[in-house]
Amino acid sequence: MAKIDVIMPQMGESIAEGTLSRWIKKVGDAVKRDEPIFEISTDKVDAEIPAPNAGTLAEILVQEGETVAVQTVVARIETDAAAAAEKPAAEAPAPAPAEPAPAPRPAAAAPAPVSATPAAPAPPPAPARAPAAQDNGGAESVEERLRRKSSPLVRRIAAEHNLDISAISGSGLAGRVTKNDVLEYLESGAGGQGASGAEAPAAERPAAAATLPAPAPPLPRGPAAPPTVDPWDGDRVEPWSRIRKLTAEHMVMSRRVSPHVNTIFEVDYTRVAQLRAGKKKEYADRGVNLTYLAFIAKAVADALRRHPGVNAAVSGEGTILRRDINLGLAVALDWGLIVPVVKHADELSLLGLARAINDLGERARSKKLSPDEVQKGTFTITNPGVFGSVIGTPIINQPQAAILCVGAIEKQPAVITVDGSDSIAIRTRGMLSLAFDHRIVDGADADRFMADVKKSLQEFPEGGV
Repeated sequence: MAKIDVIMPQMGESIAEGTLSRWIKKVGDAVKRDEPIFEISTDKVDAEIPAPNAGTLAEILVQEGETVAVQTVVARIETDAAAAAEKPAAEAPAPAPAEPAPAPRPAAAAPAPVSATPAAPAPPPAPARAPAAQDNGGAESVEERLRRKSSPLVRRIAAEHNLDISAISGSGLAGRVTKNDVLEYLESGAGGQGASGAEAPAAERPAAAATLPAPAPPLPRGPAAPPTVDPWDGDRVEPWSRIRKLTAEHMVMSRRVSPHVNTIFEVDYTRVAQLRAGKKKEYADRGVNLTYLAFIAKAVADALRRHPGVNAAVSGEGTILRRDINLGLAVALDWGLIVPVVKHADELSLLGLARAINDLGERARSKKLSPDEVQKGTFTITNPGVFGSVIGTPIINQPQAAILCVGAIEKQPAVITVDGSDSIAIRTRGMLSLAFDHRIVDGADADRFMADVKKSLQEFPEGGV
């Protein structure tokens, strides 16, 4: 018999750690190759991780709720002797879980060269190590890599305040700097002149910060941590999941950074309702549920091509006009909210969009999304109307410039004009609201975009279905 290591995978280039949220299998359970055995949560996505080999789950080394670096061995699967060829003939004594090498190394190995790929976890950080020290002949240690690989949010805040992350004491894994570390550093007054009075090295600054003008003085920020409230007798305290924590941080940051403005339009969906009724069965026969959201996504994707200023992002004191149109579609889950992305949405037909929306929604609910499918969105649509909400004023999904909210679509009495005469008729109507970043999207531009979307929906071409 042989044992195969199960590692914490790297779910994206910028991901340095993950939280093991749930074990699907228990010690002693039989597992098949590619069968999900545990769930993880990262900065980008929740996902089920499959078994690398068939066999029996022999050991669990990382417990539920623990956050570890990528490439950490989290479990071992006992498999047949055929797998023994993958193991060295004479193994060294079993290393501690934090030992870094993906392949066996001599007991007195020299420092790893730069070309090695140190993806394994770091041992607990030694005290008093200089943050910027390069003492391995220029090679970067695993703990230095983890420290440098702060989250995008941390790097963004540091860039706004001209801070050198390496000068901040980190409380995360291997000394990794967290958001609270940065905020406490600023609150202490130590960050008043940037990183110890010196500018951060160009290699450690975001590319946009090196090419665009320095940002204006930061907006006032809220407290570093929310207040603690004591529960009363009979209350139930539910700790936040990782996805809930990340959502909370992202929403607070978005409100602090972007001046939100909202514009609301009422749309007559009667023509869309007629087209949908005529094509719904045909689409269903092809395995696709034709929803109002597919029509809205098509109208939005086409309008974004004509209004590039809404398909944009802020970087420092510059605006990035995105070439690609990638629609994020907010999906409500029992454990939080996730936004899968339809890439190149303007290049898809109505059928293609409807199929992509169905597929991403189903896989979001079953935790089958890959990290790439929740990244690089350029505009987001949220649809609380399915729950009966008339309309909402959502928070922008940073670093995007705008988000569209779809209200409930219902039959309503309305005044219509036919041949110069007014009459009351039953129409299918609903609200659309746009929340936009007023730093780069003016009210007139937002209203032109919304008027374009409204016109497209009310005059949707029959040949486009």
